[in-house]
This record gives sequence, C-alpha cells and structure tokens, in this order.
Amino acid sequence: MFFYDSPSKNLTLVGVTGTNGKTTISQLLAQWAELLGHRAAVMGTIGNGLFGQIVEAKNTTGSAVEIQSSLSTFKHAGADFTSIEVSSHGLAQHRVEALHFKAAIFTNLTRDHLDYHQSMENYAAAKKRLFTELDTQIKVINADDEIGYQWLTELPDAIAVSMNADFKVGSHQWMKAINIHYHFKGADITFESSWGNGVLHSPLIGAFNVSNLLLVMTTLLSFGYPLENLLATAKSLKGVCGRMEMIRYPNKPTVIVDYAHTPDALEKALIAAREHCQGELWCIFGCGGDRDRGKRPLMAQVAEQFAEKIIVTKDNPRTEPQSQIEADIVAGFKNMEKVGIIPDRAQAIQFAIESAVENDVILIAGKGHEHYQIIGSEVVHFSDQEIALDFLK
Repeated sequence: MFFYDSPSKNLTLVGVTGTNGKTTISQLLAQWAELLGHRAAVMGTIGNGLFGQIVEAKNTTGSAVEIQSSLSTFKHAGADFTSIEVSSHGLAQHRVEALHFKAAIFTNLTRDHLDYHQSMENYAAAKKRLFTELDTQIKVINADDEIGYQWLTELPDAIAVSMNADFKVGSHQWMKAINIHYHFKGADITFESSWGNGVLHSPLIGAFNVSNLLLVMTTLLSFGYPLENLLATAKSLKGVCGRMEMIRYPNKPTVIVDYAHTPDALEKALIAAREHCQGELWCIFGCGGDRDRGKRPLMAQVAEQFAEKIIVTKDNPRTEPQSQIEADIVAGFKNMEKVGIIPDRAQAIQFAIESAVENDVILIAGKGHEHYQIIGSEVVHFSDQEIALDFLK
C-alpha cells in the first residue's frame, strides 16, 4: 500500500497464525518487546493499539487498508515492534499481501471456521500461505502439531519448537522443553535450543501456554536477543486477559475464564484447569450462533470427557434460536446425568459458583476477554469476569 509508505518495512513485524494461541502469543510478544526496551503495538482479537492502549477491533485481521493505516499510526506514535494475529480469513482474502514480516509463528491447526473454509485442507492451505507465499523472513513452527510437523519437512529454513524432550532435531534450528514442572503460579520449563540451554519461568497456567511461551522466546532469540536477557525479563511477564484467567477468593471455588471456543481449545483448557482442581471440575460453555454447527456436539464430547459437572448456556446466539444451538450441543452427550441447561449465562455462572465447593474449579469457556453478548442483532454488555466476581464476593 504505497500511500501509507509501507510502514511494515520500518517495523519489526511478527505475524501469528493457527487455530488457538494467536492472541496469547501476540500479546506476549508485545509485552516482552516492551520489557526489552521497545515501543510495541499489537493487532488482533482483543483489539489494536500500542501495548497497554488497545482499542477494540471488529475482526481478528482487518482489511488490507485498515492494517496499513494502523501500522502507519503505530509507527508515527513511536512503535518499532508490532505483533499481528493473522487469521485464515485474512490470508484467504489476501488482506496481508503487502506486509513485510520479520517473522511468522504457526501455533496449531484444529477444527474451526469450517463454515467458511469447507474443509480442513482449505483451512490449512490458507494458513500455509504466510510461510510460503508472503514476504516472511523467519518461520517459527510448532513441531508438536501434525500440520506443523509436516510443514517442517517442506520448509528447511524454518525453526522447530517442541515440548517433547524426545523430539529429533534435524537440520533445523530448534527449541525443545526437556522437563516441565507445573505449579500454582505457572510452570518452570527446562529447555535446550540452538541458542543455549536454561530454565524459563512461565507465569501462565496450562501445557499449551508452555508451547506458546516457547514459540515467543524462540522468535525473540532468532532476532538476536541474548538468552540471559530473555530469561531475566520473562519473570516480569503477566497473563493475558480472558486467557486461562484465574479468579480466586478465600473459601470459594476457583473460577477460570478462557476464550476456548473450539473442541481442541476446550480440551486443553479443561486439562489445564484440572492441574489446579482438588475437587470437581465444572465446565460452563455454549456455542456461537450462525457459525459452524458441526463443532457443537464435539464440544459436548470434550466437556463430558474432562469435567464432572457441565452447564450448557448462551454464548453469542446471534440470529439463531438458542434452542437449536442447545439441541446441536446436547446431541454430543452420551449421558445427561451431569449436564444442566441454563440458557441465561449470568444465571449459569451464579448456579455454578453457589453450588460448587472450595476445592472445585469452574471453567467458564467461550468468551474470554469479550465484554458483550450478541443476541439477535443486538449487542449487550456482558462480562464473564464481572459476573463471576459479583457472585464470588
């Protein structure tokens, strides 16, 4: 886009793509860049702006003109580093063609957006464009993902990142976790890499966040930042709003708010929540209306497998009848004994908090950072965090 003078040429621009983890990784990149002395900006699901001054955005990846305009604004505001979530829609619709990426990160590929892409093959092909067809210098790939592992065989210059201590390093630059100790405040990750070995202290809970953090650190190492600087500054990193966000009150159940809205993300969130659960694990979730109906019974299957108590509720029903969404979800349950249906999301959260006991954990999934619900064509204020806090106090 010549009329914005190609701002990405004068920024360190990192694109992040994959089904899950894009927001956490892009936010961590910007946060870590600030700790390293940069002025960073971020674009994605939570919003766009200088880090700490983010304004809500309509789409994960805006239009080609909107992206260039935002990057130009960031540059003029003093930013020299920007992380951007690159959605499959944005890639399929050629919205990021004119950008110059210093690096691109691939997180994982699981079922999502099949209402748009029609098949997993089309979905994967859209994501792959960031690594094969666009102006991308450094490619950082999650080797533990089946698609990522396949891409590594086709991209000899890519960097492989794995949580598997037995990962066989080929000719690629690499990073792998050798040992992971999970605890109440996050995880201690012992790693080996092309840049040296050490222990990374993660402030984030969940195994998938170990993968996210290793992908971020590997990207920064590939830019030339010294390992010791990264390990020192990592201690100051904070979690991301609505991403495995833990809310605790004395003598009350623990509440975790997470954006998980795909079967894979819900499974990973429940597994991570289980690490902090000494009692029963509750799962409150719904599915968005006017979107991929095929994933709804799959979400139910995951919830039934990993949680003791389940409440099906509203997500963003949009113009689809809530009863239809519920019917699609319920079709995935084998047994309804541990399942309740409470369409009103605030009432669902209230019921869980008042019914659960101190050692229980309640995962409220699907909306994360969102502070609204879309019911019909109306957008109404709603925050899982606010509702949970009201009933925990």
